[in-house]
Amino acid sequence: MLRKFLLQASIRRNFTASSSSFVFLRQCSSSSSSSSQIPNGHFVEHLEKSAESPPSATISVDRTALYNPPGSIKIYSYDSVFFFSFYVYCEGWICLYVEHSHEPSAESVLVKNLKNIIKFRGGPITVSEYMEEVLTNPKAGYYINRDVFGADGDFITSPEVSQMFGEMIGVWAMCLWEQMGKPNKVNLVELGPGRGTLLADLLHGASKFKNFTDSLHIHMIECSPALQKLQYENLKCATEDGADENEKRINSTIAESPVSWHAMLEQVPTGLPTIIIAHEFFDALPLHQFQKASRGWCEKMVDVTENSSFRFVLSPQPTPATLYLMKRFKWAETEEIARLNHIEVCPKAIDLTQEISKRIAIDGGGALIIDYGVNGIVSNSLQAIRKHKFVDILDNPGSADLSAYVDFAAIRHSAEEVPGASVHGPMTQSQFLGSLGINFRVEALLDNCTEEQAEYLRTGYWRLVGEGEAPFWEGPDDQTPIGMGTRYLAMAIVNQKQGIPVPFQ
Repeated sequence: MLRKFLLQASIRRNFTASSSSFVFLRQCSSSSSSSSQIPNGHFVEHLEKSAESPPSATISVDRTALYNPPGSIKIYSYDSVFFFSFYVYCEGWICLYVEHSHEPSAESVLVKNLKNIIKFRGGPITVSEYMEEVLTNPKAGYYINRDVFGADGDFITSPEVSQMFGEMIGVWAMCLWEQMGKPNKVNLVELGPGRGTLLADLLHGASKFKNFTDSLHIHMIECSPALQKLQYENLKCATEDGADENEKRINSTIAESPVSWHAMLEQVPTGLPTIIIAHEFFDALPLHQFQKASRGWCEKMVDVTENSSFRFVLSPQPTPATLYLMKRFKWAETEEIARLNHIEVCPKAIDLTQEISKRIAIDGGGALIIDYGVNGIVSNSLQAIRKHKFVDILDNPGSADLSAYVDFAAIRHSAEEVPGASVHGPMTQSQFLGSLGINFRVEALLDNCTEEQAEYLRTGYWRLVGEGEAPFWEGPDDQTPIGMGTRYLAMAIVNQKQGIPVPFQ
C-alpha cells in the first residue's frame, strides 16, 4: 500500500566481508533474563549497560530466553573488523583477533546491507530505519523495481478494485476546485500514485469538464522507476519537444494535461493553488515503535542475533524519536496512554502533514487523505504482507510490503498547528464515497452491462463501501469480497478561506 515518500537522500555504505573477524568476549552478570513477547512472534531483548565509568569489560545484560550463570563467558563472531573496532572501544568489549574462512552466502543484497548498517552503527537500528531501507533502498527496496499491486502482486488497493473509486475522488477534486473559485491553473498532486490507476480514472471521469481538466498540471510524487513507467503508460502519456531543444514535455492524452514526476513534495512548484491526494500513502511512512518497560517507554529497535537472524530489542536509553513520543502524548488523554503497552509514532507523517498544511495555507487548495487507520493513538499495528497474506515483519526483508495503521488524530493535531489551514474529518470511506454519489454511479453502470460485468461491479462496490464479508457472494470461500468501507478513513485539509469541503459539511 504505497508509495512512497521516504525520499530523503541517505548515505549507503556497503562493505565486503574480510577473511578475518573479531571474536568478542564479555563477562555476563548474574542478572536473570527477561523478555517481552510481541504479537509477531519475536522476543524483545532488554539491553542495559553498566553505569560504571570508565568503560570496563563487564556489562550488565539481560539476555532473552537464555540463562547465564554467574561469571559465564559469551562469545560472538562478526564478519567485519572495521565495523566493530569503534564499538570495542566505546562499549568496553574484550576482543581477540582470529582467522577464519567464509562460506558463500545466500543472503539478499538488502539483508546484507541491513546487517552492514547495524554492524557499522555498533548496535541496533530503529524500526523506522528498517522500514525505510526495506521499502526504498535504491537498489533492492520493495517498491523500487517491481509492480507490487493487484491480484498478481502482494495487495490490492481501492483504485484497483473499481473505476468508481477514482471517479469519486475526481468528484471531490472538482467540487474543491469550484470552492477555490475555478482557478485557471492548479497543481494536482498525488503522493505515491501506485500504477497511476486512480488519476487515470479521475481524468477519464472528469474529461467532459474541460475547464477543470484544462487547469490541471499533474505532479506524481514517486521514487520507483518501475512504477513511474507504469504510471506513464496508464495515464497514456506522450512526450513532446518543449520550447527549449533540451526540454521535453509530457502530457496525459486522457485529458491533455501536463504531467511531471518528482521525488518529494517540496519539488512541486509553489505559487499555484494545489490539490493533493494521498491514498494509502501515510500507512507506508516509516514509524517508530515504543514499548512500556520497567524503566519507562523504550524504543523498539532491530538487531542481529548470534545466528545472524534479525530480532527486536529495546533501547537502553532515550532516543531522538522520544521527542515525537512526548509530542504525541501532549495530544492524548492520560487514560488513553495508561491502557497501552505499545505505541507507534510517525514523525514523517507529522512533518509531512505540516508541510502540506503550510502550502495550502499560503497557496490555497486542499488535501485529501484516505487510509486505513484509527482516530487516536496507534498501538502495535505494523504488519508485513506477501502474496495477500500476513507474514513475519523480519522475515526475508524486501519481499513483503510493510505498513501500519495511520494515526488520524496525530494528523489532525499537526495540521491544526498551522495558521490558515482547517481540518475536517475523519469519516469512514463508506460515508465519504456514499456522500459523493457512488450509489448512483453503480446503479447507472449496472443498467448497461453484461452479467459478468455486473458481478464485477457489485463485488467492487462492496469492497469499497461494505463491512465484512459480502452477503451476496456465492463463489469460493477463499475469494469472498471483504468490505473496506469502515476500515478506511477519509480526512481533508483545506485553506480556511474556502469553507468546509464536500462532503464534510
